Order: sequence, then structure tokens, then C-alpha cells
Amino acid sequence: MFNLKRKPTHPGNILKEEFIEPLNITQTRLADELEISFKTVNEIVNEKRSISPEMALRLSRYFDTSVELWLNLQNQYDVYRVIKQKKTEINHIKPYGEAKAA
Repeated sequence: MFNLKRKPTHPGNILKEEFIEPLNITQTRLADELEISFKTVNEIVNEKRSISPEMALRLSRYFDTSVELWLNLQNQYDVYRVIKQKKTEINHIKPYGEAKAA
């Protein structure tokens, strides 16, 4: 479960490299099309903001992808970050079967 080999790619990086750049869309245009602020798009692309469920819905609608694509990318990124930050604390928790036997 905690044996991730590399840091997952932030969904903002996927948005930029797999959608915005290949489709020649500016961040301003994307913001207008999604009816959100430029700042929101820019913060996602620069990995300073997460993909919310609402944003996942907007992106999936606009790019004709699944909502789950965006949510799973964000979830993988978030879980990895927590593992890195809290690994020692989490590893101190005994699995249910071991805790019960003690």
C-alpha cells in the first residue's frame, strides 16, 4: 500500500502538458470556458491548488474525460504527500489483527 516508487504527477501538470499545450489553449481561455477565474486555473497548473470535485466536473465536461480521471489523479497525489509527511506515525498503527491479539 505504501510502496509507491515515484511521486505521482500533480493533476495540474497533466492539465498543462496533456490538454492545454497540445490543444493550444491559453489559461485565460480555459478559465473563461470553465467560467472560473484565471487565478484558479493558474494555481492548478502551477501545482498550488488541488482539483476539487467541482473542478473535476468542469474539466471532464470541457475535455470530454471522466470525472474520475481528475479525482483519481488528485487522490493519488494527495495520498503520496500524506505518506511522505506522516509515514512514521502511520507505520506505528498496528493492523486490526495484530492489535486484537496484543
